[in-house]
Amino acid sequence: MGFSSPRRALALRAALGGAAALGASLAVGLGGLGPLGLESPARAQGTPGLLEFRWENNRDYRKLYFWMSNTQRLKRSDYYLMLRPKDRKTAILKLSVTIPSHFDAKIDPARVKLCRMSKGGMLSRTRCTETIPATIELAENGGAIEIFPDTPVDDTDTIGVHMSIFNPYSIGMYQFNALAQAPGDVPISGYLGSWLIQIDPPSN
Repeated sequence: MGFSSPRRALALRAALGGAAALGASLAVGLGGLGPLGLESPARAQGTPGLLEFRWENNRDYRKLYFWMSNTQRLKRSDYYLMLRPKDRKTAILKLSVTIPSHFDAKIDPARVKLCRMSKGGMLSRTRCTETIPATIELAENGGAIEIFPDTPVDDTDTIGVHMSIFNPYSIGMYQFNALAQAPGDVPISGYLGSWLIQIDPPSN
C-alpha cells in the first residue's frame, strides 16, 4: 500500500536530509586534502609505496627506484635517485633531473653528486660506492639539475644521483623525471623514467 501525501513528504525530507549530511561529510573530507589530493600520506618508509599517484597516468610512465633517509618535511635527508642497467639502453653523455616547481627545498649543486650505487636490502643500506667525476649545475630557473659526466657513463652498472638537502615544508607527492642524452650527433635528451617521492608530516 502506498504512503499518503503527508507520509511521502516526510520520507522525502528524510532522504534529502541524509543526502545533505553525506554531502557535508564529503566536503569536510575534501577540505583536509593535501597539495595533491592525498588526505593521509603513507608512513615514512624511504621507498615507494604500493599505492602511488602520478601526474600523467599513461603507458609511457616508467617508475624508477629511489631511497630516502628521511621522508618527514623539513628534516635533513639523503636522496638516492637510482638508474639501474635495465632503466637505460645507452651510455649517458648528459643527465637531467627535472624538479617540480612546487618542491620548495633548496638544492645546492655542491651537495649533489653522480655515483655508482649499491642498492640496499635487509642487511645493507643503499649507498654510493664510487663518485663519478662530473660537472653539476642547477638550471637558471631552478627547474632541473644538469649533470655532465667527464666521460660518458655506460649502461652496465647501477648509477644514481645523491643529494643531501632539507625536505620541503609541503607534504605530498613530488615527481622528478630523468632525461638523458646519449653520445651521438643529435643533442636530444630522452625520457628514462620518474622518481615519485613522498614527503610526510612529522611523526609526533
